[in-house]
Amino acid sequence: MLDDIDDNDIHPLFAGAPTSTEFRKLRKRMIREARSAIEDYGMIRAGDRWLVCLSGGKDSYALLAILHELQWRGLLPVDLLACNLDQGQPNFPATVLPEFLKARGVAHRIEYKDTYSIVKEKVPAGRTYCALCSRLRRGNLYRIAREEGCSAVVLGHHRDDILETFFMNLFHGGRLATMPPKLLNEEGDLTVLRPLAYVSEADCERFSKAMNYPIIPCDLCGSQEGLQRVQVKRMLDEWESRTPGRRQVIFRSLMNVSPSHLLDPALFNFSSLFPAQTGDTPSDVPDLRDPALEL
Repeated sequence: MLDDIDDNDIHPLFAGAPTSTEFRKLRKRMIREARSAIEDYGMIRAGDRWLVCLSGGKDSYALLAILHELQWRGLLPVDLLACNLDQGQPNFPATVLPEFLKARGVAHRIEYKDTYSIVKEKVPAGRTYCALCSRLRRGNLYRIAREEGCSAVVLGHHRDDILETFFMNLFHGGRLATMPPKLLNEEGDLTVLRPLAYVSEADCERFSKAMNYPIIPCDLCGSQEGLQRVQVKRMLDEWESRTPGRRQVIFRSLMNVSPSHLLDPALFNFSSLFPAQTGDTPSDVPDLRDPALEL
């Protein structure tokens, strides 16, 4: 269906899109990848309402456009509400996003909550702001989702965010974990969705730049140097420059896990792993391929 898209028949969020073949391929690829992630992780429950978080960065603009395109074409049977949380950062252009959304007929809610002052007050000099900032932002987004009758909070994290988080957990947290494309919150009343899980950051950047969306930089964590995420990103960039495609290979590995070849006894029943003895019947020998034994 996506290959049959008439580029003159598009959602208003794509108004003014370049007519080049290169951009059409980019747009269709991103829509296809988002649709695949949505289907692979069972994100859709018909009739639900999604709170689509819009920060004003390149990734959230791409997310908003792609979701509305899928909805417009009948491929995403949910209600979408765009939301920007104005966190009180200095020089934040408060009129940019409301005007952008109104001009394109996008249902939205703009919420002001000064978490910036809290972060600046609580975080000691020289420490990173990200953890507290994201926790405060997440709590407010959950609150807004509940107030608006939404069942899901939808974020613009892409493939590279997922990879960077994996290596941050590996290097600094001592665990194998990352951002999953679909997550149930601790209270169990909201899902957190990342439909751009298969989309590269480079594509998000090319897309938003080509669309000339009004990008709003982050003046909090985006102003800090030496962040762990920045260091990991540079490492991945170096790997990618030496071996093109390395990011995608690593990403595929996160979808192809072998619990029996890791070291977590909670994931695999190592205690039952013995060679068969003489006289054992087949029923005596545990089937180590049985998923039940991997719990």
